[in-house]
Formats: sequence, structure tokens, C-alpha cells
Amino acid sequence: MVTMAGRRNLITDVEGVLVGNAEDRRLATGVTVIVANPAMVAAADIRGGAPGTRETPTLAPENLVTEIHSIVLAGGSVFGLDAASAVTWELAKRGVGFRFGAQAWPCPVVPAAILFDLATGADKAWGAEPPYARLGRDALATAGRGFALGCRGAGTGAIAGALKGGLGSASSTWNGFTVGALVAVNSVGSCIDGATGLPWSIGSAVGDEMGPCEPLPSSVSITLALSKLDRLPEFARPGANTTIAVVATDARLDKAEALRLAIMAGDGLARAIRPAHTPFDGDTVFAAATGRRELGSNRPLDLARLGGLAAETLARAIGRAIWEAEPLGSLPSYRSATDR
Repeated sequence: MVTMAGRRNLITDVEGVLVGNAEDRRLATGVTVIVANPAMVAAADIRGGAPGTRETPTLAPENLVTEIHSIVLAGGSVFGLDAASAVTWELAKRGVGFRFGAQAWPCPVVPAAILFDLATGADKAWGAEPPYARLGRDALATAGRGFALGCRGAGTGAIAGALKGGLGSASSTWNGFTVGALVAVNSVGSCIDGATGLPWSIGSAVGDEMGPCEPLPSSVSITLALSKLDRLPEFARPGANTTIAVVATDARLDKAEALRLAIMAGDGLARAIRPAHTPFDGDTVFAAATGRRELGSNRPLDLARLGGLAAETLARAIGRAIWEAEPLGSLPSYRSATDR
């Protein structure tokens, strides 16, 4: 399958998907909000050993709720879940959500996943209360205005192996369908191949979205490829890492099909991060379907193709996150460490 990027090469190439970021540079943390316009079918695949999530049981195919209104990715570990509560309330005030009879407020469904960025060395003395409710509101307010990659939103304080992590996104098209991915990379594992010094996902790159493809000297590449298990053992503990992602498509899927899309997309993490899904990560992939295009008469075949494309698109988004990241304090980014 030949991969073609969408017009923006972002998850927002999927019509009906909006994204907003907010970050606090002093605190080195942030929030990314994905807004469904209108509501989307969604599922979640959780493979990491230390996840932090909200509303994920609701997404199971056997459960009642069929659509969601937003997905929140946040830094801040357990404190970051406040962002989803704030987004839920703001959406309710807009009249978004499920209504039951004559109730005063609609009930939005807002799944969320968090990553740990509390030990980045930045000032985390946030005062009277954590900043995540504010950041959630701010991110929601910017949804639909365009968004940046790298040290933005949920990727602001992320660390990937021995390098600065960040926020990445990519899109792909096939047979009239669009698949997009958005990811905050804060992994125990490394995104860099020690033999070449290039991102593991460079083979899937579209154009120069991950930078030059010429290998680096071995003296450089081996250092770049260190994981937190090798170099930063203080981060190799449960809850202190995690890569969280959303893949979206304009295909019409039911919840079981969306779950299969999330499961297949999760292989994109293993292609781009090694090792992935460790006991110390909370790796979580959401899949969302806007339902604007019908699958063909052979639904399982089309779903398989979309799932393969989703895995490749997510791997590309991870590579872009590493390429777009900037240094944080003494922690180098890929580009600062390679002068690329």
C-alpha cells in the first residue's frame, strides 16, 4: 500500500476532527484536546503496564454509549485528569452531550489519557491548585485554529528515551478514506535506531517529515538510541512514562470495528519505539471514526487496510514528534543532538 499524506499531514485532515493545544512553558506541561464535530464512534486499546485514563470502560463494544464528544491527552500524571473534567463542563455549557429527559445540562462523554511529566526539572510549584483545568479550557478554546507539533500541548514536558519527546501528527489517504494520528511521546523506549541514528520509523516517512535520511556516525547514533532503562533509570518506574495517541478516520465504523482499528494502530508504537508497552509505560491508543464514508461490501477487508494504514500513520506521527521537539533545559532534542 503506497502511503500518501493528506493536505496538512495532520489528524485534522480527517473532516470533523478539531485539535487545540495549551501549554505552560514555566511548568513544562500541557494539554491537547481533540473535539468531535459532530460526535464520533470511539474505542481504546491499552497495552502499557501503568495506564492513567478516564472513561475508557465506556468505550468497550459491549457497553451502551455509542459516541464520544472529545478526547483529552494531558501531562501532569493523575493531576492531568482535571483537564478532561474542565472540557466536559465547557462542552456541556455549549449544549454538547447526551440529554436524558428534561435534565438541566447535557452530558458530554470525554475519554482521556495522561502521561507523567512531573520530573522534567522544570518548576512544578503551581501554587494553590494544578493548572490542568485551566489548560483544558484553553486548549478547547483553540480547537479548530490550527496547532503546532513538538513541545506543544500534551507533549510539552515529554521525554522519549534519552531525548526530548513531544507531540506529533500525520495523515494518510487510501481509496478516498483519510486516516490521521496524533500522539504525545513520553516513552521508556527509544525512538532512534542505534545502528543508523535515524528514527525507527524513518522507512515510513513521507518526504522529509522526519528530517534527512542519511545515517549518522555510530559514535553519535548509539548515544541517541539509549532508552530510559539504559540512561535514566529514575524514570523507569510505573507511571513515570507513557505514549498516548489518537487515530481517527472518516470511515463509518461501529464500536467493535473501532476497537480493531485501535488494536492495529497500536502496532505503530512498536514500530517506532523500542521497547514499547513496558511495565513502566501506560501506552494507550484511542480510535475515533467520524462516519462520513461507508466501507465497501467487504467490510473486514477494508477495515484491515485502514488498520494497517493507521499503524503506519501513527509510527510516522511518532517520528515527527521526535523531529519537531526542542531541547528542554539540559535534555537534548534529536535535532540539537545531531545538528540537523
